[in-house]
Amino acid sequence: MQSRAKSVAFIALSIAIMAVSAWITVSLGPIPFTLQMFAITFAIVVLRPSEAVCAIAGYLVLGAMGVPVFSGMRGGIGVLLGPTGGFLWGYFFGVTAAVALLYVYRKRVGQVALTQKQVAATSLAKDDLTTAQKVTTFFKAFGVELAAGILFTAISYVCGWAQYQVVAPATPEQTFLVCIAPFIAVDLCKIVVAVLVANAVKKAVGR
Repeated sequence: MQSRAKSVAFIALSIAIMAVSAWITVSLGPIPFTLQMFAITFAIVVLRPSEAVCAIAGYLVLGAMGVPVFSGMRGGIGVLLGPTGGFLWGYFFGVTAAVALLYVYRKRVGQVALTQKQVAATSLAKDDLTTAQKVTTFFKAFGVELAAGILFTAISYVCGWAQYQVVAPATPEQTFLVCIAPFIAVDLCKIVVAVLVANAVKKAVGR
């Protein structure tokens, strides 16, 4: 029961962080700069897969119900169906794909770690195993978490790009120049920072 309550608290806190990050906007054209990519990548890395999916689903449901959790303190189904609504749909599909990637990687790492412990218990010194692989393991995990953040972002881009073309009168090239190109470099920076912060938080809370 305590573990479930803790999980619900993490989900609720993540939804709150997503909402606050959406309120921090810089309007440059039809798509504003926000901190959502940071907040959602952070949630992907910190939360368990089911928690991350529940958090982004809860965020979208609250927004669809009219709670002002979207950028510019907007809410309502109209935002999801509007020109920029594809990015929001893309958040859900992107999070699902990203956490699936992390789940597969972490499950594999867990199996490898179990094998190493078995070997250490028989003949090899435990320090030799952990010291030799500590740095390599960190950078591998960091790289996979970055890849998960990039995968999430790419999927949200594709969904946003597709819906913008349907709703707004724009060609694919125009849509890319307006909706995606200005954000790529900034969003990559957000992903890197989000992964770094998420790892520090995981270490602090024991996740």
